[in-house]
Amino acid sequence: MSAAAPSRAGVPDATGIAEPLLCVRGVTLQYKTKDHLVTATYRVDFDVHRSDRFILLGPSGCGKSTLLKAVGGYMKPVEGEIRLKGEAVTRPGPDRMMVFQEFDQLLPWRTVKENVMFPLQAGGRLPRAAAQEKALEYIAKVNLSAFADSFPHTLSGGMKQRVAIARGMAMEPDILLMDEPFAALDALTRRKMQDELLALWDGTRFTVLFVTHSIPEAIKIGSRILLLSPHPGQVKAELDSLPRGAGGAAITALEQRIHAMLFADSVEEAAPERAGVHP
Repeated sequence: MSAAAPSRAGVPDATGIAEPLLCVRGVTLQYKTKDHLVTATYRVDFDVHRSDRFILLGPSGCGKSTLLKAVGGYMKPVEGEIRLKGEAVTRPGPDRMMVFQEFDQLLPWRTVKENVMFPLQAGGRLPRAAAQEKALEYIAKVNLSAFADSFPHTLSGGMKQRVAIARGMAMEPDILLMDEPFAALDALTRRKMQDELLALWDGTRFTVLFVTHSIPEAIKIGSRILLLSPHPGQVKAELDSLPRGAGGAAITALEQRIHAMLFADSVEEAAPERAGVHP
């Protein structure tokens, strides 16, 4: 980031509204397969503010994960731009840490502690003693202190995901990018991990951009939900989720509303919801 352009993310502008941490403007993303050029998203816009739990929700193939990779700096838009704290995203960086759904994202020859320490020490970011102290701090936050010296093959799927979350959060990024991190878990473990993620957020108020194709998961985890159309992904609507602890009837009503909006015949049908009105 240029020293001549200090960050204003989170600083109120002339209207008194805080500027977004992350701005995605008119982003079209494409990638090549063996036989085709695939347009994954088309002119997608959204903002993420500090401490948001922002959800990208849509059917398989709508470009959710591709958008996350672009925010991570792993691919460039063919149209539009992505800005973090006012600066264009052009490559990966420690200000954006990714948590994937696969259990094999940990280094199998390193212990839990060493896995969390690894990015902290990479490139000389922290000396070993400081990296170990920070790693143990975040391992404790995900309730795995008793397993700090264990190897990944001895852990359950949910425990491995907690290690991956601790590793990402230990870097103290501006935004944590989570690509369906609980999709491979059984139903009971998935619900437990959702609860643990929210408890962790209560303690640190980190900013998260979370991809899911599960409507109940989006409502439970998110503070804001962006609905994307089927391929290529376009914005259908942006909604506030429900307050934490909302009753079953409200949850059911919002689930039905989102389902209807996701499977409307066109993007235009849902366009009036773009401003994000509480259900």
